[in-house]
Amino acid sequence: MRATLRWAQADFRAHRGEALFVVLASAGVIASLLLAGALFGYAANPWQRVFNQSHGAHIWLHTRAGADTDALSGVAGVEALSGPYRTTATTVESRGARAGVTLRAAPVEPPQTGRPLVGAGSWLTAPDEGSGAGTGSGTGVGSVVLETSVARALWAEPGDTVRVTGPDGAPHLLRVSGTADAAEPRYQPGGAAGIGWVLPATLEEIARGDTGQSVGLRLEDPGDTDFIVQRAVTVLGADRVAEVTKWQQARADAGGDDRLLGAMFAVFGLGALLAAALAASGAIGARVRAQLRDIAVLKAIGFTPGQVARGFLVQHLAFALLGVALGTTAIALLGARIPGRIGEAAAVWQDLPGHTALMIGIPVGAVLLIAASTGLSAWRAGRVPPVPVARAALPSAAPMTALGKRALGVRVPPALVLGWRAAFPRRGRTLVPVARLALPLVLITVALVAWSTLDQFRSRPAQMGMAAALTVRAEQPPGPSDAELEKTLAAVPDIEASYPGAEMAALVPGQTGTITLRGLGTARQPYPSAVVEGRAVAGPDEAVAGQGLLDLLGARVGDWVRMTVGGRPQILHLVGRTIEPESGGRVITTTLDALRERDPQLRPAYHALVLREGADPRAVSGTLATAAGATLEIRETPNPADRLEPARGVIGALIAVLALIGLIELLTLIGTGVRDRGRDLLALKAIGLTPRQIGAMIVTAAGLTALAAALVGTTVGLLSGTWLVDTQGASSGIGAGIAQLPPLPVLLTVIAGAVLGAVAAAALPATRTARRRLADSLSETL
Repeated sequence: MRATLRWAQADFRAHRGEALFVVLASAGVIASLLLAGALFGYAANPWQRVFNQSHGAHIWLHTRAGADTDALSGVAGVEALSGPYRTTATTVESRGARAGVTLRAAPVEPPQTGRPLVGAGSWLTAPDEGSGAGTGSGTGVGSVVLETSVARALWAEPGDTVRVTGPDGAPHLLRVSGTADAAEPRYQPGGAAGIGWVLPATLEEIARGDTGQSVGLRLEDPGDTDFIVQRAVTVLGADRVAEVTKWQQARADAGGDDRLLGAMFAVFGLGALLAAALAASGAIGARVRAQLRDIAVLKAIGFTPGQVARGFLVQHLAFALLGVALGTTAIALLGARIPGRIGEAAAVWQDLPGHTALMIGIPVGAVLLIAASTGLSAWRAGRVPPVPVARAALPSAAPMTALGKRALGVRVPPALVLGWRAAFPRRGRTLVPVARLALPLVLITVALVAWSTLDQFRSRPAQMGMAAALTVRAEQPPGPSDAELEKTLAAVPDIEASYPGAEMAALVPGQTGTITLRGLGTARQPYPSAVVEGRAVAGPDEAVAGQGLLDLLGARVGDWVRMTVGGRPQILHLVGRTIEPESGGRVITTTLDALRERDPQLRPAYHALVLREGADPRAVSGTLATAAGATLEIRETPNPADRLEPARGVIGALIAVLALIGLIELLTLIGTGVRDRGRDLLALKAIGLTPRQIGAMIVTAAGLTALAAALVGTTVGLLSGTWLVDTQGASSGIGAGIAQLPPLPVLLTVIAGAVLGAVAAAALPATRTARRRLADSLSETL
């Protein structure tokens, strides 16, 4: 054992550069995996992220005015209180959109518990510090901070002015100072009200004493929620509590987003783990192959195979532990200081569930993986023959082909011909480096497919099942009649088409489930659904359906479906499958005329508006609101991309992490290639190649290998990315056919970036190798 340790120490002194590379490669791999874990936690659990950052309350109690909420601080198990805040129910209007909002009186300094996270604009300011000093409709414009979901429904941004109608029916104008996230149930049109924060003086001006109270309870143990709710209601009195909101409700409200994002990033996580594992094992295997001559000498002087194997195992395990410790420490101390979304994710990750497990599990798993890889390489080292001449007699590259000789004969630059020969020596030796380098590029391309699909929801919503940008509903009388409404819509130049529609719940055969039956458009002018299978509606009793409905009924395009609506049967012929983002795809769409065959008195409940290309929905909504007064309710069509917006920045950060893993793999391949072709380079120098030609050959070989890997990686990534996105779309009910390929310039940029990165990474090894004198390379023959 003493001889083994002394040899390991001497080997470290003789090959400090290689040892340093192995340590840094291990540290880079660990850092990449930890950053990937931080990004997954940041994106796949948005509600938990907001809850932790805001120090959110587990329970919100909405009480009547006068309830003694201070007594809740004495309830066992309550860690902190948020509030109490005076509240009032209002209606907020902006650009024709209308939403129910509960205004909450808040101080100038945001509370520590249940603190809203301002994402755009700023928090409330005192009247003498803000631009609008007064409140109400007669004394000026007050300020309001809107929760993000209700701000999106109202198309409200910081700086906009919204109209607020209080309990007494009087209108008030408020300026939106900012939008904020809160770990509470989000606004649902026709359902849960949104949240807005105003100063106490502004609330008093709007409500004038007609208020309630809201108080948040942060618990010591979230598992005691139900018990604490009972205790709190007992303390306050059941007649004083109007509503109770628990953290499980808010988390379930965002649960669909969590599952979708979690499934998306789980694929990237497994792929990144595999790519990082190959990069780490490749770096260790390359160093073992670089020392075959030294191993042969050790065997010749009496080292046993076991001693050689133990020496490599001890040495590389020490390198791995050092690299893992450096990578883990760097992320723990400096991860939050990385600029951009990566640094934000690393800072938030510390408070998310599973942080400790990943911070321990990833390094331990990496050490075990490196130990297994080192053990295999050490076992191979123990089997190295003690006669180095036998190894030197083997050819290190494939013989020159007839095509290569012909290329040299027609004056093709030798660097290009020899670089091609070095990059693709033999089939087995060519496939392994190309496959290892292609894996990160496959994942990068898959990420770009996901990015392009999200962009498609924004740029071309009609192709993603959202042809109508706006939905207009007329208020109950004294609202306009159908003819008056259609005349008003026709007068707006940016509205290309208007489709009357109605929706109702329908029972499926057997009455075991409920689906949405939608009549949209007429027989003369059917709605332009995004049909991806079959055809559009063209005749009576024809309909198209989403993937979720087909899966629920076990039906296919071409089947007849019977359902029950209001106790009456409705039979429709499914002629196509559409991309359906709403209601989990459990929607069947026909024309309004087909529904009137069952109910001749059926009137349109709303009109779906398709706008001209380039028209701004917000501007059209404002124009409609001005033309029709306050008699219309205008809503924007919900876009699934809004729920997946956190994924956009995280995908970009993941691409950077994967690029780092690919760079480590690339450096390993370049170093291994230069070392394995040492005898070839000696022979080329001997026959007269200049140092510049030698360097150009090495750079060309690296560039050609990267080019082959980039072509393979992007091709496989496009195929697998399309399949993954369509599979996820089908499982969520939206339906397959939503995957969009990245633009050709983007793919060419990925390929060019890989090649240029390889050329840049190979420049330094090529320069050092080209400058080596002939006498310095004689040892390569051993």
